[in-house]
Formats: sequence, C-alpha cells, structure tokens
Amino acid sequence: MALRSLDNTMPLTPERPKKSIKVSNSIAKPNPKPKQPVDPNVNDENIAPLDPVAPAVDSVDYVSSEDLKPLSDPDVKFQGLIEGLESKDWLKICDSLNDVRRMALFHSTLLLPILEKVLLILVKAMKNPRSALCKTSIMAASDLFKSYGDKLLESTTCDAVDHMMLQLLLKASQDKKFVCEEAERTLKTMVAFIAPIPLLHKLKGYVSHGNMRVRAKAAVSISHCVSKMDVGEMRDYGVVLLVQMAAELLKDRLPEAREAARGVVVVIHKVVMEEEGSEEEEEKEKEKWQNFCQENLSAIDALAMVKLVASQ
Repeated sequence: MALRSLDNTMPLTPERPKKSIKVSNSIAKPNPKPKQPVDPNVNDENIAPLDPVAPAVDSVDYVSSEDLKPLSDPDVKFQGLIEGLESKDWLKICDSLNDVRRMALFHSTLLLPILEKVLLILVKAMKNPRSALCKTSIMAASDLFKSYGDKLLESTTCDAVDHMMLQLLLKASQDKKFVCEEAERTLKTMVAFIAPIPLLHKLKGYVSHGNMRVRAKAAVSISHCVSKMDVGEMRDYGVVLLVQMAAELLKDRLPEAREAARGVVVVIHKVVMEEEGSEEEEEKEKEKWQNFCQENLSAIDALAMVKLVASQ
C-alpha cells in the first residue's frame, strides 16, 4: 500500500500576535488631607514630638578674692551656713562656699568654731565630679590659707588639712585645665601663707607617694617652700634632710619633679658653702660639697649631686 504524500497535509496556521497590554503609570492618588495645626497641649501618639526647648544652663560666677565684699549680715549667714554647705543642690553649695570665703576674709572669727567641719566639706566638694563645684571649693581653700595661715596646722584641724592638701595635689595634676590651674595657684598661696618648716614636714610625705603626678606637684611646692627659707630656717629644719629629699626627687620619672629638685639642690649648695662663713677656692668648694654629699647620701646619689652642681 502506497503512503500518502506529505504534500496533502494541512498547513500550520500561524499564531496571531498577542496585543500588549498598556499599563498606565498614572495611578490616581488620594488628595492629601490639609495639615491641621498642632496643639502643643494635646498628647497625640501619632504626631511626631516637637523639639523640646533647651533648658537654661546653670552657671557659676568665679569671683576673685580681690572682688569679694564683706557680708552685710554675717551672723544671719552664719546660722544657715552648714545647712547650705550640706545641701543637695550644688548651686546652693557654691553660694555657701562663697559665703565661707567672705567670712574667712572679712569675718574670720565666725568660722573658727566650725573650721574643721568646713575644711572637711571643702574636701568633699573637691572630690565632686562637677568641675564648677570643685573649682569653687579650691578657691575657698585659697582664701582659708590667706586668712588662717599656720592656724590650719593646729591639732584640731590638722587631719582635715592633710586631706585637703592631698586633694589640691591631685587636682593640680589632673587634665581639666581650669581646675588644674586653680589648684596650682592655691598651692602657691599655701606656701606663701604657712610657715615653711611645718609645711615641709607635711609635704615630705608626698615625696614617695604612689601617684607620680602628685609627687611632681609636691616637689614644686617643696622647691617654692625652700626658696623662701633663710639659712637659719634651713638649718633648723635640717640641711641633710633637705638634700636627701632632693636626691630622691632627682630620680623621679617626671621631668617636673626632677626640675624642682634641681632648684632645691642649688639652694642647699649655697647654704653648705656658707657654713664656715668664708670664701674658699673653687677646688676646695668642690671638695667640700663632694664630702658633704658622700657623708649623707648613697654613692650613686652623691655622684649625681656633684655632677649637678658642676653643670650649673
């Protein structure tokens, strides 16, 4: 049987092209509602909060001692002084500290019965992390040194002064510049208004302090203290004690402490050379200084002292 020719098959019908559907981008958008005025007194959780008004910044005026005026009613101020100093409002404490300053400078007898308590409050304020309060307390300490001087080293207030001195040395060695500078000024005031011999006995304990910055600031105060002493006062305190203290500071890690110690050594050298009251030849002076150092210091410290004086 013969096969049918493929020519008799039905031709394939081509597919009609599909019409592309045009999609309009213009989608109808609802008309936005007009913005309603926001009533600040209405608490609507669907409304973004407005920027709050910045609160007023509390500030403290730092009044120099020269600009302070006497109190018009010192007895009335005194009655509420401790309450103000122990307030939980730091601004009120600052105001009370300024009252302490005025009383110390112009009404000093008022503070005498409570002086120890005031000193301890000052120490607490110096430890406060709020810099304005810390600086105000340091300024108050300066005025107490000016007004009471050696009285602060009496037995009733001695321990409180020790704590205050440590805080001043710590604040003088910290990074906040305006607090640091105020503490340094107060330490200079301390040296100026307290007799050098009892003050040196206080400062000597900080030569071996664990904080090297405290050692450096103590060394500076020691140098200032020695520079204001006359020969008689240095001999009364002990020239050997001074040279041993200076030798210890010359080995300190901080340049500030070493530089202060050099100043002490220069003064001690002059005193040692003047002990016999006659001028000597240069070679004899060198020998005398060398013998003095070798008698009172270790070999390595004595050598350092001799070299230091020779380099001057």
